[in-house]
Amino acid sequence: MNNDMNKHKINAWYDEYSNDIHQYISYMINDHFHALDLTQDTFFRAYLNITSFHGEKPKAWLYCIARNLTIDYIRKENSKKLIIKKLIPNKITLRTPEQIATLNESEHELYVSLQKLKRNYRDVIILRKIQELSIEEAASILGWSKSKVKTNLQRGLQSLKKQMEEGGYLHETSGT
Repeated sequence: MNNDMNKHKINAWYDEYSNDIHQYISYMINDHFHALDLTQDTFFRAYLNITSFHGEKPKAWLYCIARNLTIDYIRKENSKKLIIKKLIPNKITLRTPEQIATLNESEHELYVSLQKLKRNYRDVIILRKIQELSIEEAASILGWSKSKVKTNLQRGLQSLKKQMEEGGYLHETSGT
């Protein structure tokens, strides 16, 4: 019976949070299809480790799992292939070809610039500004203090602006 309750809980969380988790992972690794796999792995890992869930916010717990799996994936894939992808950002695919075709120019510019940031900056910008999580949620997911989240967010946004300027992605809003 407990197993059925756990399956029901994980299924409910999947319905509620899988799109957010997938988007987060996609921004982290730049690969739509591997992000789908890692999203599935996140919920499978959550099911296997449900006994370690002690009533904290499920969304934050799932983001922690997703982040750890994604970092492990990045470490495993840290090869010539990833180096080439980083050197040739136009060849990077975040989404399906249909989705890429519909990306507007500023989304693409933001995405390319995000990939050039330090992981800590990228993580906090994605969580706070793209996923719109609270400072507390981001701190919980990243295992940081709230002040570290705020500091890294501020520095990350400055670095992102600089990255976008260096990439020639100047817009009317970049001065504000």
